[in-house]
This record gives sequence, C-alpha cells and structure tokens, in this order.
Amino acid sequence: MGNPLLLILGAVLALVSAARAGDVSPLVTRTWNGTTYACKTYYDDPVWQDTRKWKALNSSVEGNLLVDIPPGAVCHSTFQGPLGNISTYNAAKCANVTSSFADEQWNIEQPAAALWTYFSGDACRPTTDPTEPCKLGNYPVYVIMAKKASHIKTGILFAKQFGMRLVIRNTGHDFIGRSTGWGSLVINTHSFQDVTFTDSCSGPGDYQGRAVTIGAGVQARDLLRKAHAQNPPLTVVVGECPTVGVAGGLSGGGGHGPLTTLKGWTVDNVLEFTVLTADGEYLTVNSEENSDLFWALRGGGPGTYAVVLSATYKTHVDLPSSGIILNINSTHTNDTELFWKGVTAFHKYSNHFVDKGLYVYYVIGMFGMHLNVQPFVAFGKNSTELAAIVKPLYDDLHALSLKYDAVIKDYPTFFDLYIDMFEDEQAGNSALSGGWMFPHEDIANNNNDIVAGLRNVFESGGFVIGHMWNAGSGIPSSRWNDTSTNPRFRYASDSVITSLAIAGDAPEAERLAAQQKLTYVFDEPLRMAAPHGAAYVNENDPFQPNWQEHFWGENYPRLASIKKKYDPEGVFYAVSTPGTEDWVQIESGTRLCKRGDTPL
Repeated sequence: MGNPLLLILGAVLALVSAARAGDVSPLVTRTWNGTTYACKTYYDDPVWQDTRKWKALNSSVEGNLLVDIPPGAVCHSTFQGPLGNISTYNAAKCANVTSSFADEQWNIEQPAAALWTYFSGDACRPTTDPTEPCKLGNYPVYVIMAKKASHIKTGILFAKQFGMRLVIRNTGHDFIGRSTGWGSLVINTHSFQDVTFTDSCSGPGDYQGRAVTIGAGVQARDLLRKAHAQNPPLTVVVGECPTVGVAGGLSGGGGHGPLTTLKGWTVDNVLEFTVLTADGEYLTVNSEENSDLFWALRGGGPGTYAVVLSATYKTHVDLPSSGIILNINSTHTNDTELFWKGVTAFHKYSNHFVDKGLYVYYVIGMFGMHLNVQPFVAFGKNSTELAAIVKPLYDDLHALSLKYDAVIKDYPTFFDLYIDMFEDEQAGNSALSGGWMFPHEDIANNNNDIVAGLRNVFESGGFVIGHMWNAGSGIPSSRWNDTSTNPRFRYASDSVITSLAIAGDAPEAERLAAQQKLTYVFDEPLRMAAPHGAAYVNENDPFQPNWQEHFWGENYPRLASIKKKYDPEGVFYAVSTPGTEDWVQIESGTRLCKRGDTPL
C-alpha cells in the first residue's frame, strides 16, 4: 500500500471542486460580529478550492506536499478533516503513537506535530476509545516537507500569491503556538541538516577564528556532538534543551543556554545567515550585507522577517567542566515554611552564581513541593572551584537545618556534562506558559517578594522552570546593542517560565479564564516584584499587556520598521512579534485577518 498521506492528497484533489480563481485579492473580505475584516484565504474560500493550484504546488515541490493528519488519528476510527472524512484506525500504529507521544524527538520528526499541544487545539490525541472524534484543530491543512531551498521558495511565493496563512516549522519546540496555525500551510525545514566547520573564519566584521555553518534543521545535541568530534574538541552556544533547533527560532528569541553567562546569547555568536525573504529572494545577511535584517534576526522574534536556511556561528574550545545536581523535596522536609525558606536562600544567590560565571537550571513544583536544581554548570572550572562557589548556599541550608541531596561531578569537557546532566523535556503536555526575568538590581533589593511570587505560582496550581544566566557578563558593553534582544537582559540573573496545565480543547470560557490566571495571578506579582525585568520572547505569555515593551524594550520601533521593509504584506506571522498588531484571529481564534480598523 502506498503512502497514505499522498493517497489522501490525491483523493482530496479529485474531490474538491475546481473553481477558477481569476483576478482576486490575496485577502478575503469577511464580516464577524458586525466588523468587516480582510482575512487570509482558507479551505472554504474559492481561491483555496482550485485544485489545479495544489497540483501545481505539489509538482513544484517534487511531490513533497502532504495533507496533514494529526499523529493521534491512527487511534481514532475516523479523521474528520476539513477536506473530508477518512478512516484512520490502525491498532499497531496507535500503540506506537501512544508510546511515543511524550518523546520529543519522535514528535520533532512528524510533519507538523506540536511538542506541547495546547495551541494545536488538542483535537486528536491518542486514545483507547476509537469512537472519540478526531479533528484537525489548529494544525495546518497542508505541509511542504522541504528538501531543497527551492521548495521553501515555492511555498513562500504560493502563500503570498494566494493570501494563505504560512507557518515555518523546524522542530515544533514551541511553547506558545508559533509553529502551528489554524487552516495554514506549513513549510517544514527540518531536513536541512548540513554541518560544516571551518578553522579560519575571516569576516565579515572583526571576528577571526573557528566557526560552524549549520542548516535550519540542526538540533543542539547533534551540533554539540559534531563539535566535540573536532580537534581540539569545540563547543557552541546552544539552548539548554538538547532537542532545540539552533539556527532559526532559537536565534529569533536571542537564544540562552549553559554558556550564556560566559559567551553571551546564541545571537551574540552569529556571524551570518542565509535566508529567503517574503519575496522569495535569497539573501546573505551579516554585519555588512543587509545589516538591518541581521540585527533583527538576532533576537527580534522567530518566524517574523524571513526564513533562515543556514546560520554561521562562532565556535569555542571546549573545556573541562563540573556540575552539581541538588534536590530538596518531601524526603527532606514536609514543613512548607521551611521548604520556602530554603528556596529563598537558593534564589538570593542568583547574582552570586552568575557573577561567578555559572549557569543554573532549576524547577520548582512540577512534582509537588520540590526544588530540583539540575544542574549548576561551571564551564572551565573543576568541582573544587564549583563547590566553593556554591558553599554559601550549603551553609545557609545547614543553618536552617534543611536537609538536601547533592551530587557533584567533574567532566573532561562541557559536552560530557551536557550529555550526562541535561535531560530531554517531555512532549505531549498541554499548558499555557508565561514568566519573567529578574535582574541583578531586583534580586538584590526584592528577593523575598520575588520568591513570594514564585510560591504564589505553585500554590495557585502551577510550576516554575528557572534559568540563571547573565547575557551581559561575557560580552563587552560596547557590543550589547549589536543584537535586537531587550537590553534589560544584559543585567539578568534569572529568567523563569511559569506554567499552567489546561487542555487545548477545553471550553472557550475555561481557556479564557486560564489565560487571565496566567497573566494576572501568576505573572503580575512577578512583574511587580521585579520592575526592572523583562520577558523572554520564546518562553513567555504572548498575551500579556505591553508585550512589545516587555519583549524588546526600546528596540521595538526599529524592529517594527524592519518588518514593514522586508515583509510589508505580512506573509510571515508569529503571534506577538513585530507587526502583528495589525492582525487578529477572529471566529474563536481561527481565521487570521487584518484588524477591523486596518485599511483593506
């Protein structure tokens, strides 16, 4: 039997009525709640229904156009898709999907799956009851599994010509729904896996040294593994999670990771991008060519200005490193107040830890009253040096008579530490994410209020993921404004993610209430406790008030101008990124349209 997705595509193309598009506007006029909007084209619009367009697109991308079916569909009798119903149940495949649904890498290899499912609409999860309904939800209708840059170009120009919502997806490692979209066309870039090292990169700019050029689909662990195999072993500034893609979305947010305190943001280490613009133009982007776009791509928002095909990064010689894993949980105390005194002691050393060059990853409350620090990272330091840095915390915990577990290890390189101490996150969960960054000044003056805010998140039904790092300490202040990241992060000590579990298919009133809870019950106290803080673009609440200022500060007006220059028609859309003020998702958050007060 042939590829079922291609068979479905053929059936769809045969069944959907052909309608001549003629000369039409790329946006479709639609009225909702008494307001007229100009909307992207969707599957119930005549322009979409011209089967010749889709046949031509499929031919142009060499048969790599697929109809998207959620992975969980094989556990359901019928997939009730927007292009028709099909039988999908397969017991063996259902067992595989069920066992793999929490595995990040498995999800990454799917055409359009979201690793965290809230913004997919949760309309077709694996189930033991095949009679449950299975719908597409907010997943795309079609996916181009791009194998060549020309496939990406074709997809961009197709979406632009016919006014279709376009989404760029690499790994789907996305907390806030930017790699999916209702009724959209997705271009999947994950097959771009080239990795090329050079011993002597000379310009543009003043950098002279080793570098690596990677394709859009390369992930952190694979890149570090290849860097480790060089002579001498090298390392690169990547994200904390081993499965994160490095070239595109990570850089669009700025990119923080275990080496950030010493080597800066991921984007402080970018030397050059190759991209495709909304006009289908190939550009080399660096400090000398298209320098405004180079600035914007380094922290100005993912999926916003152009499609990244490849990126070139500085590499660094890998060094012996050490790490600590520390736990405080119910095996150590059931005294709530004592536990939070321990958290307060831990958090008050945020400035101390990053000033000494450490990176610290921790979780509060994911598994009950539990502080898990995994790990403290000391790049270029041995365990004796690391223990001396962490000793003041140990002394405070001893003074509180609060027990804890701690393991300290030495490693021949940072790569060995990364493989041993960092863990893959779990996919398949449905939640809303928010958070805030705490800078040196606010931790020094308001640590008790900050910890009270973290406790409030836990006691209100959420949990916290924290990352202690400083993006300014390893970079000369004269270079701080070379990227478009919020300047406030150059004074950071801790950036947290807050999380609230909620099903993506919950009733609308429930989802709205959860969003209000995240924004105002979880995050508002954190914003008040740290008034000099900011919000990290890729790991935060996109619906918070003043998101433009919180994400980018004084850089926002320039970013909005660059967006208009390179993508004036809004071919690329990613929620709460520059230029999205002009757009709104109407009809219960589905159709993407120009706002009602925007000229048609």
